[in-house]
Amino acid sequence: MARSFEDDPLTAAIAPPPDETTEQKEVRERAEAEARRVSDEIDEQLRNERNALRRRRPPVKVLLLGQSESGKSTTLKNFQMHYSTELWQEERSSWRAIVQLNLIRSVVSLLDLLDQAMTTPEPIRLPLPETSRPQTSERLLSSPRAPPSAIEFSDIHRILRLRLAPLRGVQQDLERRLGAAAEEVITAGPRNEALPLPPGARERPAQEFAVRSRDGWRSALERFRPRNGDAQDTARAAENRLRKVAEVTEVIAGCGDDMKALWEDPVMKELLARKKIRMEDEPGFFLNDIERIARRDYEPSDDDIVHARLRTLGVQEYRFYVEQGRSLTAGHDWHMFDVGGTRSSRAHWYPYFDDVDAIIFLAPISCFDERLREDRRVNRLEDSYMLWQTLCSLPLLAKTQIILFLNKCDLLERKLRAGVHVRDHVPSFGDRSNDVETVKKYFQTHFKEIAKQHSPEPRRFYVHLTSVVDTRATAATLRTVEEGILRASLRRADLL
Repeated sequence: MARSFEDDPLTAAIAPPPDETTEQKEVRERAEAEARRVSDEIDEQLRNERNALRRRRPPVKVLLLGQSESGKSTTLKNFQMHYSTELWQEERSSWRAIVQLNLIRSVVSLLDLLDQAMTTPEPIRLPLPETSRPQTSERLLSSPRAPPSAIEFSDIHRILRLRLAPLRGVQQDLERRLGAAAEEVITAGPRNEALPLPPGARERPAQEFAVRSRDGWRSALERFRPRNGDAQDTARAAENRLRKVAEVTEVIAGCGDDMKALWEDPVMKELLARKKIRMEDEPGFFLNDIERIARRDYEPSDDDIVHARLRTLGVQEYRFYVEQGRSLTAGHDWHMFDVGGTRSSRAHWYPYFDDVDAIIFLAPISCFDERLREDRRVNRLEDSYMLWQTLCSLPLLAKTQIILFLNKCDLLERKLRAGVHVRDHVPSFGDRSNDVETVKKYFQTHFKEIAKQHSPEPRRFYVHLTSVVDTRATAATLRTVEEGILRASLRRADLL
């Protein structure tokens, strides 16, 4: 038998009570209206989330390429500092140990040089006969110089060696906590010698401390940050870390005056000059900031973190969300790959070329008078030319945006003002003026010609003259670069 509408149990359940008063009816209707409003809001939120997922743009993939010590990691720090501020602030205090290690390594290098000079008599170098000298115009006009006199050391230098000896143990402790040192042999010697070693000459191999990790410096910094886990273990580990940090800081603070005395010592300056070593041009240089860093309450600044040197080997991937920026770039995920620039690492570049949105290639133009650490026969600028030509000529990258950073312009200006002549190391420079603007224009034109001649198809030439340790100037450059990269990426995805 068919059931009537009035017999339906659901209808009966939701029907108002038969004896409902006017006040009860108003309360019921208000509750039903509120329930409908909440339900509509939930439906609207679900629709927006579905639409957002449909409109979600793929992450922007960027490679940072260039030879070792070209400024790739520093460029990455600038990206993180300006566009991922929350993570940057979280990691700030962890960089204290890296800055301290950089300072100690520089002081230990001075001590090594001092030890060698005080224990090994300096050989007397007589002037070369006129027939053996390179016939440059400067030397033809100059008179023969007498050999330099022997450097005389005093009790002050012996005392400084003893007082600063504990820094060697602190260095080993910091390196052990950061990670195992990489066993990549590099050649020692003055960085700014451009000519090959004489036949039969040999150099003492040296090693630079580095960490090997896919997460780059982040894995090292994690060792100086609190960890989640059992409350008792976490408290004990945190107490142990604080104790070690305090011990390191105490030793550095106690050696502050002696470190400054060693760095400012005239005999030490003369020794560095004779060895043609410019500590100021080395990455991770903080010797001019000893008073500020060798304090018990020292906290690293943004500039300190950008200048800090922590060498990483291999390919490191960094993913971060752009928290702030212009309307086009805010709210986007970026995948950036800091690809090792040593010769042994370059074979690992090619797998990352697939589906890359852009490549930022860093070429340090201040290194026109330097040689590769891995091969002292190769000029560093010539090596950058070769790498740039290889990238521009690859068919796989024919449609990929390649952005050139002619980096370390600050060091270039410093060298030119010190009297270093480009033509002595780059014969093709000829008789052009040795001023900064002329040299920059010459290098820029040469890179542009390489791109024009070797690209499989015509491509725009994007170039920026940079000093990535200058965070303010770099911020303006990055805003231009990241908007250009993102626009190109969205056009390829048909989203712009």
